[in-house]
Amino acid sequence: MSLTLIPTPIQDDHPLEPVAKELLLAECMKDDVLILVEEHKVARGRWLKWGLPREAIEKFILVNEHTQDKILPDLIKEMKANKRAYIMSDCGLPAFCDPGQKLVDACHRKGIKVTSTPFPNSIALALALSGFSHSRFLFSGWVPVKEPERTDWMRNELKHPETQIWMETPYRLQKLLSDLAGLRVKRDLFLAMDLGSSGEKLIRGPVEHLQKNLGAENKREFVLVVKEL
Repeated sequence: MSLTLIPTPIQDDHPLEPVAKELLLAECMKDDVLILVEEHKVARGRWLKWGLPREAIEKFILVNEHTQDKILPDLIKEMKANKRAYIMSDCGLPAFCDPGQKLVDACHRKGIKVTSTPFPNSIALALALSGFSHSRFLFSGWVPVKEPERTDWMRNELKHPETQIWMETPYRLQKLLSDLAGLRVKRDLFLAMDLGSSGEKLIRGPVEHLQKNLGAENKREFVLVVKEL
């Protein structure tokens, strides 16, 4: 059971990213696969331009601002029954400032794996994969290294209500989580490690949950997303 984001080109005449195309060619006609699109007409035209099977168009399920609330419980139920879902917006990255955000959030809440085919921007991808609301978000940048600037910076950033993106070096990941635990942060976090690699690991929840599930191999490139208040 899983949900995979399929980023698509902004320009209609541009090809689909090769890994995404290969995956859809292998998966789209299987009975245990769901194909989720934003608008049928747009998705159909692009699907055919990319050389994907015409027969799969009949499987399209619309997930947009008009349908998401009604259809979301059924999608979750099907994925919990070991179906794999692939979601595409009309163009760009699904679930980034997009109706798919609610579906990603529901998947996290129900323990359904969420991932993505390759996308070149780790910040946008981490936000989309987090499932956190981000109609407004703050790029907080790099956490200071030295004290007392480090703690003061964290306390100040946590006063902002928006979803935030924090950056740190891999070898200070454990320290960052320890510092947040020491500040008794009540906001949920999303830790996106080694995005797009075979070792990708995503953890969402309170800081204590992240610490517990970090594992031994914790020196990884990462983006930390702090949930909105």
